[in-house]
Amino acid sequence: MNRTSVAVRVPASTSNLGSGFDTLGLALSLFAKIQVTRTPGITARVVSCADEKERPKAEQIIREAAKLFFKSTDCPRFGIEVALGGDIPVGRGLGASGAARVGVLTALNELADSRLSRQALLELATQLEGHPDNASPALFGGFTVSGCVNGHIRCLRFPTSMKLKLVTLIPPFPVSTQAARRLVPSNFSRADTVHSLNRAAATTAAFAGKTYEALRGLFDDRLHQPYRERLVPRLSCVIRAGESAGALGGWLSGSGSAIMCVTLRNQREIARAMLAQWPETRIEIFAPDNEGVKVGNHSKDWDDD
Repeated sequence: MNRTSVAVRVPASTSNLGSGFDTLGLALSLFAKIQVTRTPGITARVVSCADEKERPKAEQIIREAAKLFFKSTDCPRFGIEVALGGDIPVGRGLGASGAARVGVLTALNELADSRLSRQALLELATQLEGHPDNASPALFGGFTVSGCVNGHIRCLRFPTSMKLKLVTLIPPFPVSTQAARRLVPSNFSRADTVHSLNRAAATTAAFAGKTYEALRGLFDDRLHQPYRERLVPRLSCVIRAGESAGALGGWLSGSGSAIMCVTLRNQREIARAMLAQWPETRIEIFAPDNEGVKVGNHSKDWDDD
């Protein structure tokens, strides 16, 4: 018998990690908590939203996710009511939209008893997102390397040590992904291309091998961060402050506006140094998440997280 209501917990994520544009992602211990209830009819609607100002965008996200799910499966369409909770801020480059899409697709998979694999859900989420760098860590947890290979999304996933901490400065304003993408050039010099390939490969090797000290010096991106600094004007000085306080390095999280420094030690000192460069922001410290999306019966199941 099909379930009538399901809760999902989905981790936030940071993407790009410097030069891994649209490719690298890391799940964080910050979560969206989503309750999806089956209803008569075929309407998908949001009944509550953690940030009510974001309700119109949330409505669009869940309707598009439901439409694609039913189009891609043989399941008879049904209506859903969605309560969107949790703590992922919108428009800060922490994968809020990716988490919402993954959460709704996962819940529909449970409610319809369609038994799609996580790989199949990744294919659907990537269609909605346009790229897999947030959807992959949201689904699988850990550090992920993802891209389209022969028409399908290939995701390589590596567990990440809880010793790593992500010191995250969150500005009081969002950044539009579309606006940030428009600032990135269509062409790059050979030198910048080779530099970016090197940094993305070396970053991947360090995470895969858990040789985290080797991350030091690898986040000096030339692909997108120099151009997006117009939208987050204190980006470089915040990263430099974090590195001077002991961070392995730092990057613009996704399109921004959040700025993230990764470290194995001195997280409080790094947080203070970053905040001193931008006092009107706030600082959060996250661990990695290695579990990815989780399914329960009610969003209250995750209240202790």
